[in-house]
Amino acid sequence: MRVTQVRIYPVKSLGGMDVERARVEPWGLEGDRRWALVDEAGEKVTAREVHALLGLRAEQVDEETIRIHDRDGDSIPIDIPLGLPPVPVSHARQGFANPADQDVGEWISERVGRQLRLVWQEDPSVRSVSGAHGGLEGDTLSLADAGPLMMTSQASLARLQEWVDAEADQPDPEGMEADDISDSDSVGGRDPLSMLRFRPNVVIDGGEPFAEDEWETLRIGDVEFRKAELCDRCVIATIDPVTLAGGKEPIRTLSRHRRWDGKTWFGTRLVPTGAGELRVGDEAVPG
Repeated sequence: MRVTQVRIYPVKSLGGMDVERARVEPWGLEGDRRWALVDEAGEKVTAREVHALLGLRAEQVDEETIRIHDRDGDSIPIDIPLGLPPVPVSHARQGFANPADQDVGEWISERVGRQLRLVWQEDPSVRSVSGAHGGLEGDTLSLADAGPLMMTSQASLARLQEWVDAEADQPDPEGMEADDISDSDSVGGRDPLSMLRFRPNVVIDGGEPFAEDEWETLRIGDVEFRKAELCDRCVIATIDPVTLAGGKEPIRTLSRHRRWDGKTWFGTRLVPTGAGELRVGDEAVPG
C-alpha cells in the first residue's frame, strides 16, 4: 500500500491544499488546523453550521503566513497574530486562542454572511486528545475535532462508490438522521464521490476495502501511528466540495452499510507515536 495524497487544512472547516510532503508533529501535520473561526462570543463555528465556509480555501504561504482565497479569485494574507491578547474560545480543552486582525474577520464574514473572527492556536501542546476519542496521556491536538490526523482509504471509497451507484433507486435507510444530511430533497451521488468530502490528511491506496477498521497501528514511511478511533461522519460529507451543492450522499449509503452506535463511519483518526515526514508515495504498513 502507498500514500497517494497528503493534504493540510490551515484553517479548520475551510478548503485545504495538497502537499508532496509534510512534517509530522505530535498534534498533527505541520500547518494543519492551527487556525479556526469563532463568533463574537467565542463559540466555535464550523462548516457544519455555515456551509459557505467550504467555499473558502486556505493555503500555507510560509511558517508565519497563510492566505485565504474566495471563489471569485480574491484573497487575503494573514500573519500569525502577535501583540493582541488571547480571547476565550469554546474548543474543548483549549480555553483561549490568539485573534487575527479585525479586517480579516470582516473579509471572511462578508463572504459567508455571518459575523466571524479568525483565531490562531499558539501552543498546540496544551490541548489534549480526549480519552473518549482514543486519547492517551500525553496525546496533543491542533484545533481539529478529535484526532491529530485523518487517514482514508482509496479502496474503501471505491467500494462506497459501488454501493452508491448500485443503490441509487432504493429508499432511504431507516435510522438516517436529518441533522446528518444537507439537503433532504436531493439524493445526490450521481457524480463520483470526491475524497475531499471526508477531509483527509493522508489517503492510502491498496489493500481491501475497509481493512483499516482492524488496524491498530500504521507505519507510513518511517513514521509510526496508533489508531485512536474510527471516524464518525457528519453533514459536511454530504456537501460537494467543488459546487457546494447539498444532498444525502454519502451518509445515505453509509447508513445502510456502516451504521452502528447511532453513527455512520468512514476513515480513521490516527495519533503519531513517532516523528518524521510523510511523503506522497510512502509505503504504508499496518499492524
